[in-house]
Amino acid sequence: MSQRKSAVILGAQWGDEGKGKIVDVLSEKFSVVARYAGGHNAGHTVIIGGKKFVLQLIPCGVLRPECKGVIGNGVVLDPMAFLSEVKKLRDAGLPIDGQLFVSNRAQVILPYHRMIELAAENAPGRTKIGTTSRGIGPAYEDKMHRSGLRVVDLLNSALLRTHIENACHEKNTIAAALFGTAPLDPKAMYEEYARAAEQVAPFVTDTAVMLNEALRSGEKVMFEGAQGALLDIDHGTYPFVTSSSSTAGGAVTGTGVGPTSIGTVIGVTKAYVTRVGEGPFPTEIHDDSATLLRARGQEYGAVTGRPRRCGWLDLPLLRYSNMINGTEWLVVTKMDVMDECVEIPVCTGYRINGKLTDTIPADMRGYESIQPVYTKLPGWNATTEGITEFDKLPKRAQEYLQFLERESGAKIGMVSTGPDRSQTMTLPEFDAELKA
Repeated sequence: MSQRKSAVILGAQWGDEGKGKIVDVLSEKFSVVARYAGGHNAGHTVIIGGKKFVLQLIPCGVLRPECKGVIGNGVVLDPMAFLSEVKKLRDAGLPIDGQLFVSNRAQVILPYHRMIELAAENAPGRTKIGTTSRGIGPAYEDKMHRSGLRVVDLLNSALLRTHIENACHEKNTIAAALFGTAPLDPKAMYEEYARAAEQVAPFVTDTAVMLNEALRSGEKVMFEGAQGALLDIDHGTYPFVTSSSSTAGGAVTGTGVGPTSIGTVIGVTKAYVTRVGEGPFPTEIHDDSATLLRARGQEYGAVTGRPRRCGWLDLPLLRYSNMINGTEWLVVTKMDVMDECVEIPVCTGYRINGKLTDTIPADMRGYESIQPVYTKLPGWNATTEGITEFDKLPKRAQEYLQFLERESGAKIGMVSTGPDRSQTMTLPEFDAELKA
């Protein structure tokens, strides 16, 4: 990371790569972890000594007492979800007061955002995207429409009352006309959110100033992504994407630090691939192998509980993700899930309309015509669970990782061999860079 003591850590696929655990493991080396995009639709599961924490909004760094957590301006904040998570962490005995900070410029999710999203997602004739119906998309719509409410405005009770009255008038009219939805009560909403604002207020600060001061003073800062690069609003499999910039560029706009402040980019990829919800998935498996991976990998959404679609590793997608993010290091997770696979196909290229390519298409019709070209590697048929040294992995597991590294164009820095914090392998070159 040279003199720039910061790193962006993000999902290299469609989310659910196990970023929560990796951020938690790496946060030992960082003073601040800052979340830069998304909302409480991103479930980050961390297991410490067998105890499970599911964080949806709050950065995983707060699970370490010496690490500060920041919710950046690029995040959309549901005050109720935030306070519920704060309570869970306090109840677990974690000292988060004075350790957790919320940007005064972050946008606020209000009940009418959920009402609009739920109604729209279920409207006849609409293409289902598979959202979590938590109001995140409509909150980003209001942000871009310049009619959103920011955290700094949430704390101004007169402004909050006026905003809710005007917004409810507009949203109730739209929801009734388009979807036949019952109206929301602006008075009750104002009273509920004015009370919530009082509890949110102690966490609020100008986090851009805070992060830039931390970097100037030589502190190490990690920027934590939500979802995955292929769900990015610009670079993902549009329209089956999230509503924010989940790629490395989002770390800059979503926190208020300059691009020259970013030291390195770390992409987290599963040893295979999963996807929740709708959208293209060239290497999706429809046979017993998918059942095996789902069962062994516990592939169910941390937030929704939905079963994840499972597929073989897709190298064209991974190379694309590495390119748009400038990924220097890869973290490979869920290695142990494939311990029982006899043979492991890896997609090394695509055939589209008879032509070989390794460039992913921009449009959905392009994805529909993809025929994956597979290289079949032998499985290792031995346990890798809990192994923390590369040399102790089965030889074929080592060869699988070496193949992945060679073909993806990024160096493997860590391998996760189980869900617990302790079941993690850090390779020497990456470890030396983190300590620098």
